[in-house]
Amino acid sequence: MKIISWNVNGFRAVLKKGFRDWLRIESPDVICLQETKIDLEAIPDEAREIAGMKSFWSCGIRKGYSGVATYSRVSPARIAYGFGLGEEFDREGRILITEFKEFDLLNIYFPNGQKDEERLRYKLAFYDATLQFCENRRKKGRELIICGDYNTAHNEIDLARPKDNEDVSGFLRIERDWMDKWEAHGYVDSFRKLHPSKEGAYTWWSMRTAARERNVGWRLDYFYLTPGMMNKVEKSEIMSSVPGSDHCPIIIELKI
Repeated sequence: MKIISWNVNGFRAVLKKGFRDWLRIESPDVICLQETKIDLEAIPDEAREIAGMKSFWSCGIRKGYSGVATYSRVSPARIAYGFGLGEEFDREGRILITEFKEFDLLNIYFPNGQKDEERLRYKLAFYDATLQFCENRRKKGRELIICGDYNTAHNEIDLARPKDNEDVSGFLRIERDWMDKWEAHGYVDSFRKLHPSKEGAYTWWSMRTAARERNVGWRLDYFYLTPGMMNKVEKSEIMSSVPGSDHCPIIIELKI
């Protein structure tokens, strides 16, 4: 089974850059998109189903902001558009949960904390809500895959200039501590598990400084899995050559 995750930084923009053709060629079983920035009524008819994949969309209250979408070849047994732990976490269209036979797939666009202290507190509260929801699902015997843009580089190896960014949201010690806590609960970073020492492996580059050409980037996008699902992972890679966004896609392949 092949699953892709990609922060497209605007679905309409990536659609104009050959997204449908690329998706047909890549042919995943599921693709999770973040930061779609589109409302339900604005989704083109030809984009609601691509190459036999049906789509599901979570859009926020604020128009043209945030948003996630999941395309899948197999119809999910159940779909949820939030954690159900409070409107403050569900209203921005950051969460889409598709339940399959073997696992729950969480497609999440985690908040960015760079705007101000209030937004950083919201980001950390959102992280805690994610952990609470996931732990509740695990208590019910469910295996999980949690993918998306986490908006935090976990360790120094995960960004090009760690010393220069110690005081920048996305690499603050308090954000990285939460990632430590996340992993302490047993969630496994599939890429780092399979590539423990690989440097220069980034998924986001600033568009203002030609950073992608120089590979001055951050690894902000992850597939985290419960241990039972991680045992099924055969491949976890960063698709750094795919253009179209300031993020690149990431991919896992599982033996299911």
